[in-house]
Amino acid sequence: MRSRPRVASARLPWQSAHALLLLPIVLVVVITVVDVQAPTDVHLGPTLVIAPAITPSFAGPRTTAAIGALATGAQILIGVAHGGVATTNHIVQISTLAVLSVLCVVYSMLRERRQAQLAQVRSVAEAAQHVLMWPLPEYIGPLRIASLYLAAEDEAQIGGDLYAATRGNGAVRVLIGDVRGKGLPAIGEAALLLSAFRESAHRNIPLAELATTLDEGVSRYAADLEPPEEAAERFATALVVEIPDRDPVTLMTSCGHPPPLLLSPGHVVTVPSLHPSPPLGVHAGAEHTLDVFSFEPGDTLLLYTDGVVEARDAHGRFYPLAERVARWTEDSPEALMHHLRRDLLAHAGGRLDDDAALIALHRTPTDRRRHHGRAADGDTSRHGSGADSPR
Repeated sequence: MRSRPRVASARLPWQSAHALLLLPIVLVVVITVVDVQAPTDVHLGPTLVIAPAITPSFAGPRTTAAIGALATGAQILIGVAHGGVATTNHIVQISTLAVLSVLCVVYSMLRERRQAQLAQVRSVAEAAQHVLMWPLPEYIGPLRIASLYLAAEDEAQIGGDLYAATRGNGAVRVLIGDVRGKGLPAIGEAALLLSAFRESAHRNIPLAELATTLDEGVSRYAADLEPPEEAAERFATALVVEIPDRDPVTLMTSCGHPPPLLLSPGHVVTVPSLHPSPPLGVHAGAEHTLDVFSFEPGDTLLLYTDGVVEARDAHGRFYPLAERVARWTEDSPEALMHHLRRDLLAHAGGRLDDDAALIALHRTPTDRRRHHGRAADGDTSRHGSGADSPR
């Protein structure tokens, strides 16, 4: 059942290209017929250059060369019909059209090479995304998860925002963070933070101690690998969350990160009270406060980075996240991510100025938890979240 749409989508570009190919051919035929039948003082032949000029927009060099040859042949035919090709006027027109057709072919070759390079960049970016940020599972422990990542850099699928989830000791631990900067320059620090979290989160250490470990890792990275003049500028905000399987609570430590939103049935949105510590890498060894609040079955915890709430519309107004999500408190995590993606991009005019990441954690009722028990206890790197596919 899933293979049919792929076949249809593969045929569509091929059919579209062939349909568009009729346009330059029809132009050549129409211009030639009209010019041959027109009075001798009317010269439409130079407009034949339109045909090879528009062909590179939907076809490759070979097709462009064929259309250019067709247009040049049509110009020769027009010359024969109007006194012969040996006249100075016709020689200039034919030569000019041939040269312009060659230039169109060269442009088509450069464009095709550029497209191949962009395709390679997209492929590398997608591979890097899956290496750095493993796809979150649809179910893990008592949670149903969906995520969304929107990179601000053109042709990039990853940047300075990050998230990860792991399971152990009867609880789920989730990290969401935002490294200073965006795009490729921030990937190194994001990779370090993700590696430190995956290495330490499964250990039976308190959440505040885990935040301290991440803080030390970022500080060490800035001191050892960054130039001295930039070391002080390297830091990351982070939110580390622990959700026990049996207790309807959430333990959380904030390192300068925006507080999450708690979505409850009935269009109720609350902001848990946090006591944030400085961002990671600012003050090594800083104390991290543990905050605890209720997280009942049926509730959804929405984690996000500041790229979401700092997205501006055409009038400079920030995106009102809490106000918008109040409409979708009873939707599934996947539907919530779908609504937020569409609404956020519409608010920002189709493009964000900063990377943005969101995670929706929905605590499932006990009966649903048993039904999905096998998926919940699986490896987080083997299951893909439906809302986390590259955009």
